[in-house]
Amino acid sequence: MGEADEGGIARKWWIKFKDESVFAKYTPFFVCLASGSLNCDTFMHFISQDVHFLKAFALAYELAEECADDEEDKLAIRKLRKRVKQKLKTLDSLVREWGFELPEEIITDDATVKCTDFLLSTASGKVEGEKVLGKIETPFEKIKVAAYTLSAISPCMRLFEVIAKEIQALLNPDDGSHLYKKWIDYYCSQSFQESALQTEELLDKLSVLLTGEELEVIKKLYYKAIKLHVNFFAAQPVKQQTTVPLSWVKDPVEGHLTLFCDFDWTCTAFDSSSILAELAIVTAQKSDPDQSEGKLTRMSSADLRNTWDVLSTKYTEEYEQCIESIMSSEAVAEFEYEGLREALKQLAYFEKKENSRVVQSGVLKGLNLEDIKRASQHLIFQDGCRRFFQNTIKSTNFKTDVHVLSYCWCGDLIRSAFASGDLNAFRVHSNELVYEESISTGEIVNKLESPLEKLQAFNDILKDHSNDEQNLTVYIGGSPGDLLCLLEADIGIVIGSSSSLRRLGDHFGVSFVPLFSSLVERQKELVDGSSYKWKRLTGTLYTVSSWAEIHAFILGFIFLFCFLLVYCLWFQSHGDTAQHSIL
Repeated sequence: MGEADEGGIARKWWIKFKDESVFAKYTPFFVCLASGSLNCDTFMHFISQDVHFLKAFALAYELAEECADDEEDKLAIRKLRKRVKQKLKTLDSLVREWGFELPEEIITDDATVKCTDFLLSTASGKVEGEKVLGKIETPFEKIKVAAYTLSAISPCMRLFEVIAKEIQALLNPDDGSHLYKKWIDYYCSQSFQESALQTEELLDKLSVLLTGEELEVIKKLYYKAIKLHVNFFAAQPVKQQTTVPLSWVKDPVEGHLTLFCDFDWTCTAFDSSSILAELAIVTAQKSDPDQSEGKLTRMSSADLRNTWDVLSTKYTEEYEQCIESIMSSEAVAEFEYEGLREALKQLAYFEKKENSRVVQSGVLKGLNLEDIKRASQHLIFQDGCRRFFQNTIKSTNFKTDVHVLSYCWCGDLIRSAFASGDLNAFRVHSNELVYEESISTGEIVNKLESPLEKLQAFNDILKDHSNDEQNLTVYIGGSPGDLLCLLEADIGIVIGSSSSLRRLGDHFGVSFVPLFSSLVERQKELVDGSSYKWKRLTGTLYTVSSWAEIHAFILGFIFLFCFLLVYCLWFQSHGDTAQHSIL
């Protein structure tokens, strides 16, 4: 019962699974709709499916009302059902108000059937893992089924509202020429928001007395409802040239994607230097106190801790001083790549000096290679990062090379971290520790210490594709050390919240544009017959808030098939549930 008290079950699960909504937003359907260029026939096909959804929602609400025990809850559900039935009754006139006509014959999509079958099976009490079979008898069983039903409805309504609001934010409120503005405004309306909120409040209320096991069922139902609706949007028959997903835009036979990525704070939730330092401190406690002359002598754990604290404090202070020194020059009015490149030489000098200080301190001396590999298994990756790379390697839409360019002191740490996720195909370019019989000497083989050295490695890798017009480069990073590579790539994607990167970029005329809004603008260009070719050194970088955005942009919703294979065993409601399809 505790989970229902933490701000409400509906809010809890939406926050947990909201990244899945990104995959709906980045579908060709919504990118085209947001741009106003979506083919009218595609839109009308989409709207025609509303008839089936509204009928299913009305029946699900009716079944939930029958199961609710409290009169106040029954009344609230009845009002929601009446709103749905009213929309169903007036759908023809509503669509005409939007400027369209419903087709006379409405064909139901397979993706629509999956959504409505799932909803009605849940509302009928047919939930895998539950003992509710046949007629639902006891009041508690009925309340539980009502809660399950609302958990299958709630995320669908929230999904529509969230995406519509994000699209509305891109529109000029004074421009009435957008073909789908009235549809967008409808899902942003106070009336629709009230319905979505009331459904969530009812779900919260009906879930209060459920057990932990039953709340887990609600979580699974909520998650599956989102997935099925994302699949519904992805399955819409968009028959026009689109900017997404990137892997479908290029020629699947001739296309080649070279993907570059930083490591610390881009892939991981922590800096690798602190991981290595902590490993040195912990293992020093276990080392033999009676170290002979023949062994690599190490500092005590306490001395290591103090030394590292001094090093990290000094690094932070001097790093900020270095950034401020670069920023002391006059800001430019337009993008100035050469000026930025010259300024970053100061950062290069600083990073080299700091690495020398680390070597001289001896904090990296005595690390066992096997301990490093074991520590890599416990590295915390950013949500969605590992899944993206796993699906990138498996994708057949592109010939893909993946390169990690990192300042990390230990390439073995990175290689081992990715090897645990079946990502051995990665090529790691970083500094390396020096070992004697698998024990680090404290020395570093310096390969990548500065933005300029990262750029050199980037250019060296691309020499093999210098004459390949079908080669596309994407760089993903989030620190000042990534700036040059981000700008040199065809597509530079900024993830994370580094204020230093933003400040330096702004100072030298770099523009930071949300990725989704840029795709919508590019989709408009396609309508005008313009090329959607990505260009390097434009001075524009694309920002994202999560790896889900990167995944949705580059690959689309390709992992749906795997999801449904797993869940068909968990949720068996109709015979056709096991027949999965993917766009």
